[in-house]
Amino acid sequence: MKTSAFKTILDSNNRSTICDLLALETGLSKGRIKTAMIQGAVWIRKKGGKRRRIRRATFIPRIGDQLELHYDESLTTINPPQARLIMDRRNYSVWYKPAGLLTCGTSYGDHCSLERQAEIAFSCKRPVFPVHRIDREADGLVMLAHNRKAAATLSKMFRKNGIEKRYRIEVLGNLTSRRRPGVIDIPLDGKKAVTEYSPVEYRPDSNTTIVDVVLKTGRLHQIRKHFNDIGFPVMGDPRYGRRNKNSSGMKLTARALEFVCPFAGQRIHIDLTGLQSPSLQPKAPVSGSHRCSDV
Repeated sequence: MKTSAFKTILDSNNRSTICDLLALETGLSKGRIKTAMIQGAVWIRKKGGKRRRIRRATFIPRIGDQLELHYDESLTTINPPQARLIMDRRNYSVWYKPAGLLTCGTSYGDHCSLERQAEIAFSCKRPVFPVHRIDREADGLVMLAHNRKAAATLSKMFRKNGIEKRYRIEVLGNLTSRRRPGVIDIPLDGKKAVTEYSPVEYRPDSNTTIVDVVLKTGRLHQIRKHFNDIGFPVMGDPRYGRRNKNSSGMKLTARALEFVCPFAGQRIHIDLTGLQSPSLQPKAPVSGSHRCSDV
């Protein structure tokens, strides 16, 4: 079951909680409304303010408050894979995001996102601002900022290629037969798109090639589109390519980040090579039912 509801508080004498109001408006049980709130599917916009999630079921909205519920029952039972903190620099942190986990939440919730897992890991004492993202089907390194200044600085660095992003992928076919290293510069959606690559190893048993990739631009699904465009689709890609199905998922890993820290001035290089083992699993999984103080 999937439903959305919108309600504006018009009664200045309202004393009903947000949970009671949404249950009455939608016919959903209070238990389901509470679960939706904990999982980030309920939003509030105060007069003149920004839309934001609200998780406290006992909150009493005031006149002019605009409420939203985006409920998808199929999402409420998902137990998402757990991310792991790789590096914490206070202004920002770097995480390993497993495949199957969103980088950011959606209107229907954020409990299946790295963004929310990081909030909980920091006991909701630090804001979280994703400054780039990788696809849900991909795994690898993701950087999060923890204040607005850091978010603006790091986002600009990503846009200006001040942070080098390296990927490792597995594609269908023998890419070693082409010139190496190579460059794909096919425009995407009418915009410049440049992908550099270097084949690492051809595996004849599976007719696949391991490839190291460096992005010079950041277009939507750039790696996946570019390698499909040249006839070597990423293995396991659910959207692009033919005959590239893979039972163990999409073979695309955001392997490394390299940059000069804008706050400490030191060069930082983080590489997952050799780390993707059981030791990379979280030591203490974060619970999707954790509550943080809210309005």
